[in-house]
Amino acid sequence: MPAVTLDQAKAHLNITLDQDNGLIDDKLAAAKAWVGAYTASDVDADGTPAPVREATLQLCAHLYQNREASLIGVTATELPFGFLDLLAPYRAFAF
Repeated sequence: MPAVTLDQAKAHLNITLDQDNGLIDDKLAAAKAWVGAYTASDVDADGTPAPVREATLQLCAHLYQNREASLIGVTATELPFGFLDLLAPYRAFAF
């Protein structure tokens, strides 16, 4: 499968307007960089496994919906449930 696109990220976020395209594109790039570093792979490559693409979409959504490093009066949460589980089989360990 091809890389995760802006249109796929917008569909995942259920966003139809174009006004946040730049912001979503930045969040998608950050998500791809994080997942790529975690798995030591190119998430834009053809043949990227579906769980890696899904994890990229989940992280992009998390970054988009939680834009601040800290929030006051809000309970802190970890990355979306299942995110690291999706990436576990593809994780690159470095010693």
